[in-house]
Order: sequence, then C-alpha cells, then structure tokens
Amino acid sequence: MSDYLLEEHALSPGKIYRLLSGSICPRPIAWVSTLDAAGNANLAPFSFFNVVSVNPPVLGFSPLLDGDANPKDTIRNLGEVGECVVHISGEGLVKEMNATSAGLEHGDDEFVHAGLEKVAMAGVSVPRVAGAPVAFGCRLREIIRFGDQPLAGNLVLAEVVSIHVDDALWDGRHVDAEGLKPIGRMAGNDYARCTDLFEVERPASGSAMSAQQRGGR
Repeated sequence: MSDYLLEEHALSPGKIYRLLSGSICPRPIAWVSTLDAAGNANLAPFSFFNVVSVNPPVLGFSPLLDGDANPKDTIRNLGEVGECVVHISGEGLVKEMNATSAGLEHGDDEFVHAGLEKVAMAGVSVPRVAGAPVAFGCRLREIIRFGDQPLAGNLVLAEVVSIHVDDALWDGRHVDAEGLKPIGRMAGNDYARCTDLFEVERPASGSAMSAQQRGGR
C-alpha cells in the first residue's frame, strides 16, 4: 500500500491523470455539441461528466486543456455562444462518438466528419445528433477554470432547458436501460457496458427524494 501527500511527492500530471482515469470508472460520457459565433458546429465527447443538480436541472462536464495548454473548441464556443446540447449516445453510436474525438482543425465540423445528421434542438440554437436517443438542450450557467497549465480542467455547468428522449426508452418514470445500452469510459481505449447488474436496496431515509416523490406521485 502506498500513500502520497501531493505537496511532498512530485507526481506528474500524466501519472495523476492515469490514476484518476483508471480508478474513477466507469464514467458516463457527455457527447456535447456547440456552435461558434460564425455558426460552425462542434461535437466532442467528455467523460469527466455527471449530474450536479436536479432542481434546477444542471449537468457538469470538464474539458481539460491539452498538453500545450490549449482549450478545446467546446470551451471556446461556449464563450461565444453560451448554449450546448449534451447527448447520451448509448452503444449504438459509439463508433461515431469516438470519431468526433479526433483532433480536427478549428471550425471543422465533427458532424460531417462522423457522418452524422443534424436536427434542431428545442430551446437552443445548437443542433443535436439526429440519432441520439437522449439529448439535453442546455444554457451555460458558469465555467469554473482551474488554471492555465496543461491538463487543467474547465468545469462547465450547463442548465437543462429542453429534453429530447426516445419514447421507446422512457415511460415517464423509468428509463429502459436495455434499450438505451449505456456505456462508460474506462482507462485508455476501453469502454464498459452496463449489462452485469446487481441490486442493493437503499434505505428510504438515504434517498434525496421525499417519500411522495419516491412513490412517483
């Protein structure tokens, strides 16, 4: 067993990244579309992602600066047009989602690169991926920047203003996980399927919802 006090042990950002990404997993993936001021679309996946609030509904994802401390186009675009669409792709679009992680030139369209159709998203000017089963139209609340050094995070807090969901997957209460086929990011090039589930009953007092909400009323 090893213990590291980071102010005493000079672990490189690369080592810390590999430890974080290899141990905090599987991670859900935000597949985020944005627009720049000229109307050019961008689409990119981010696995530093989760729900951060329900009322109001807010999603959080954190694009890192690259190895040369340059920001992703997603961050640049959000500074110009403060809207985005966060997609949950499921396994059915994993190849296309992976294709949009390619390092294209600024202004190049990942929708075109991956052969994806754009459609309008209610409530925002940013288009969504036509085939994505779940998508959240969002307006930017805040970007929390953790520095200007390589691999520094930029935590995007995006408030949901509209939702697209395949009616075959959601009955108004439960999401059909077998139909959605959600995937998670592991370390390196590995992904995980959510097909080997087990159930642990949660104490009622530990739920964030009231008893009435838990009953679905």
